[in-house]
This record gives sequence, C-alpha cells and structure tokens, in this order.
Amino acid sequence: MKRRFNPAELELMDRPQPVSAELERDLENIRELNRWFGSYALISLFLSRWIKAGARLRIVDLATGSSDIPRLIAEYGRKVGAELRIDALDRQSATLEIAKKLSARYPEITFVEGNLLEWDATEPYDLVFCTLALHHFSDDDAVRVLQRCRELSRNFVLVSDLRRGWLATVGVHLLTATMFREPMSKYDALFPSPARRSGGKRREDFENSW
Repeated sequence: MKRRFNPAELELMDRPQPVSAELERDLENIRELNRWFGSYALISLFLSRWIKAGARLRIVDLATGSSDIPRLIAEYGRKVGAELRIDALDRQSATLEIAKKLSARYPEITFVEGNLLEWDATEPYDLVFCTLALHHFSDDDAVRVLQRCRELSRNFVLVSDLRRGWLATVGVHLLTATMFREPMSKYDALFPSPARRSGGKRREDFENSW
C-alpha cells in the first residue's frame, strides 16, 4: 500500500494541546497495542542481547510518547542488575506530563522536551530507541530521523514502525469499531488510511460516530 502523508494535517495526538482525559486514554490505547501486537516482545528480545548484568549504559528513547518503552527498559535493567540512565524525548509537553506521572517510580528516566530533528545531546548514547514514530514524519524527515538515530548512538540503534497493508487496515477498522472507540484514537488510527483521505472525514465525524 502506497503511503500518503500530508505535513499540514497532523494526527490529533501530535497537535499542541493541554493534558486531557482524551489524550490520556489515547496514550493508554497505544500502550495496549504495543503490548498485544509484539512491540514489547521485539524490544525485550534486543534488550536481552544488549543489556547484561553489571552494565552501565546511557539510553535514549526518541518520540517517547507516554514512555512505556523507557519503563520497559528500566524494568529489564533492574531485573538483570544493570545501571541504566534513560532519557525520554518528546516534543509535546502535555504528553511528557502524562509520561512523568506514569513514571514516578522510575528514577532512571529523565524527561526531555524537544524536537528530535533539532535536539542535540551532550554526548552519544549506548543505545537509541525509536518505536512507532516514523509514520508521524514525512518521507524526507523520516530519513533525517534515521540519520539522527545513527548520530546519537555509539553502539546500537533499534527503530521499529508500522507496516502498511490492506490486512492491517481492515484490522484497524475492526479495532476502532469494537475496542478503541474514543474519537482521538479512531481518528489517529485511521489517519494514513486511503479511505479516510478520500472520504474527507473530520474530527467531528468520529465524535458523532462514537
């Protein structure tokens, strides 16, 4: 399926906004999808290869969202006895505020507000993670994101994202019709869909269908 992207039309979660119950629920839905559809399993596989007992590592998670990935990494570090310092970067202040609240028991994590395409770290990281973020960028900027990941890392980089296809599109429609029915989640989940593009649906259409 050919990707369609309009930089002038952002997903709702990417737009400047205050903390709200709707945003918190949308981020919770993303965490559930990460858990159910293999993102956590994939990351855990690489953590087992890269983080060993007694290791001391600097790690960054780019476009961290609600920081479920940094918390997963911190939990793994505790389990194997590694000393980890994790920076969680996101450009949305409201999203970071929610992430901080969810991560109160994780002193390993430091939160940084910034645009990953412009942000400069004080020194390279041992591990760089960027999960489910590339589809939020234009093709040119996605290439720049990959370049930034390489520049920020002195060892390993893990980038993962969505794979588009008609089967996945059908699955998303089913999920947003049955489980993830909140307006923001429905709008953003269908954001790259050709059907939604051609149909010209607005946020109000999703609110009225909930």
